[in-house]
Amino acid sequence: MTPEAIKEVILEIIQDIDEDADLASLKGGLPLRDQLDLDSMDFLDIVMELRKRYKLQVPEEDYPQLASLDSTVAYLTPRLHDV
Repeated sequence: MTPEAIKEVILEIIQDIDEDADLASLKGGLPLRDQLDLDSMDFLDIVMELRKRYKLQVPEEDYPQLASLDSTVAYLTPRLHDV
């Protein structure tokens, strides 16, 4: 899976969680929680959706690497390379 495809998947998951999210104005390097109305349960929903869709386990100690859109894509790219 390409980084652009991963970005689209993440945006799709966020849109499913928060239908009112303004995804067009997201800045890749800023924390998602600062830009969107996401709480810790929403964040866990993102992690669980990745597990459900791709059988991907994200260890809790890696959660900080999923803080921004850019860091999430960077974290997932090698893990979803063969998807």
